[in-house]
Amino acid sequence: MRNYNETLEMLEKYNQVHLLNFYNELTADEQNALLQDIESIDFDEINNIVNSKDANDKATNFELKPMETIDKYSLSQNDKEKYQIIGDELIKNKKVAVCTMAGGQGSRLGHNGPKGTFIVPLKEPKSIFQIATEHLLEVYKKYGVYVYWYIMTSEDNDAVTKQFFEDNNYFGYSKDYIKFFKQGELPLTDFEGKILLQNKHKIFKAANGNGGIFKALEDNNIINELKANGVEYLATCNVDNILIKPVDSIMFGVLKEKNIEIGIKSVIKRDPAERVGVCGLKDGRPSVIEYIDLPKDLAEARNEDGTLKFAEAHFGSNYLSVKLLDKIANQKLPYHGAKKKNNYMGENGELIISNEVNSIKHEMFIFDGFEMAENAIVFRVKREEEFAPIKNKEGEDSPETAVKMYGEYFEKTK
Repeated sequence: MRNYNETLEMLEKYNQVHLLNFYNELTADEQNALLQDIESIDFDEINNIVNSKDANDKATNFELKPMETIDKYSLSQNDKEKYQIIGDELIKNKKVAVCTMAGGQGSRLGHNGPKGTFIVPLKEPKSIFQIATEHLLEVYKKYGVYVYWYIMTSEDNDAVTKQFFEDNNYFGYSKDYIKFFKQGELPLTDFEGKILLQNKHKIFKAANGNGGIFKALEDNNIINELKANGVEYLATCNVDNILIKPVDSIMFGVLKEKNIEIGIKSVIKRDPAERVGVCGLKDGRPSVIEYIDLPKDLAEARNEDGTLKFAEAHFGSNYLSVKLLDKIANQKLPYHGAKKKNNYMGENGELIISNEVNSIKHEMFIFDGFEMAENAIVFRVKREEEFAPIKNKEGEDSPETAVKMYGEYFEKTK
């Protein structure tokens, strides 16, 4: 680790000397912590990010076309059986794995802790993590094998998440098949590119976006581990969807039979204004366009039969070949700047509190990785069977709406 003088010299080079403004006010432990924090930052990368002309802009100038789509429930019986047999063999032979993105906190739900530890108010209350585990236990009961399960945490919730699983005996799943790994972080900056301090001895950092999954998989040697274990496909999903079913034999069968690099599950948009990303070919490449980046004319475009032209709503359920993961992990995804409202330590030691956006969070989008695929397919499923998110304390996508959908689904499948 660099000493104070070496760190000061390095910071002068990058115009970030303010990070040491309070060094002489700190205890010895705090000084060491700050120097280590600074040491962990790739300042060349930060410079490239903040100086990129696209860093703080959203791309809106693109051509969008619908992607090839398969409706799971419109498949012929013969095709369904064919894909099922292929997918079953992949699962039985441990050729598939699951990655749950669980780095978020439950603050929007009024929950103090990782979102996955939130207790869902079912008739028999269960945590989101327990519900996710039960899906994988059903796979074990059906196929007699444990699926490799990777859980991506964050710096903020990694220790608590691991302890939660340990305290609950991994909800009956084999801990030998569960691996936790942390998502990367990046410092927040102001609009001039100055890195922010959370307090006098700590840099203000945040998770590097859902696109950080690829670098995290690579940095934690998971892609090599997947290859060594003979895994061919990794299903990625968000932790907050209590109806998520990542181990889908028909989906895996379609990918294998058609030699497809990525499958993206979708549900039909309720209406043009629904706040969900849509699947499409962006400038000829597979992608998902966030609702805020989708021009109104495209959002409202309709086919001759009156249906929405861009109706395939992405809900965070993706299936990638390990070969594609390897390809993406060896490329640098672009960073996007999200303007945020934050409280942070000013350069003169004052706490900056603002009701206006005053900082930039730099993040990668998972969709940018999709564009590296040579081929892709959208796999349409039923919303009422696979999409019951818990994002907000009340109203839309709340525990109340998710519990209702969860109960209706299991009542129907009895």
